[in-house]
Amino acid sequence: MSETSEPLPSDDLADHLAEVLGLVGLLYRRVLRKVEQTAPAQGLSVGVRAVLDLLRAQGPMTVPQMSRTQELSRQFVQRMVHDAAAEQWVETVANPAHRRSPLIRLTDAGLVAITAVTAREKLLLRRTGGDLTDAEIAACVKVLGQMLALFGEEDAPAGSV
Repeated sequence: MSETSEPLPSDDLADHLAEVLGLVGLLYRRVLRKVEQTAPAQGLSVGVRAVLDLLRAQGPMTVPQMSRTQELSRQFVQRMVHDAAAEQWVETVANPAHRRSPLIRLTDAGLVAITAVTAREKLLLRRTGGDLTDAEIAACVKVLGQMLALFGEEDAPAGSV
């Protein structure tokens, strides 16, 4: 692939983005496998980790809010919340905006657990080679963000994705 600063024609762009999508899928599966392999030692499943990380970033949320944010079923998120609550990593608190949908809040123990997991992940990520620059990372984030927006379009023409 030759590098240019000019925008790509749509056919070339599609070919390059298909390559990115393939790498993202492979990366996702490898990361998922790695998390699943270390989950018993850490005590966190992939789903519980996602719930704890979301609550750390966003603060208390309802299960439906977490479900929409993560684009997962409410039932799955509810199971992950129950698993996290069993470990006392989250707790339910009254929701002044909605009596029947309590807020789920990270506990101090949950904060310790997710902080430890992300610290281990960052140690691993520090081993990434390639002398990557800030500009390269920013470009990667931009491309992935645009692809995420494309695949999140609810009004995309039928059969387009």
